[in-house]
Amino acid sequence: MADLKDFAEQLVNLTVKEVNELADILKEEYGIEPAAAAVAVAGGAAAGGGEEAEEQSEFDVILTAPGGSKLAVVKLVKELTGLGLKDAKELVDGAPKPVKEGVAKDEAEALKKQLEEAGAEVELK
Repeated sequence: MADLKDFAEQLVNLTVKEVNELADILKEEYGIEPAAAAVAVAGGAAAGGGEEAEEQSEFDVILTAPGGSKLAVVKLVKELTGLGLKDAKELVDGAPKPVKEGVAKDEAEALKKQLEEAGAEVELK
């Protein structure tokens, strides 16, 4: 029983990067969708974190996949970030990567909507 408590404590204390790595492992090796895994881990973290999860005011816009219209996504990333074409292409090719970090919720949702309309897969953290 003590091992399960230790395991639960490790899950609750995972960083965002570690949660993403765990989600990748669960998907690739066990066929479990990362969204379901992230919700389960985030649910545990929220239970342990309390107020911090409710008061999030800054979000990171993460490009998870360029989708079918890669060129359109590269152009949009270039426009949204002010990066050069080469840098925007490298960002899109290297997905998952943050497009913008520490932005307000409204701006993050607007960026997500624009990128999704261009065909990209995006998540907010």
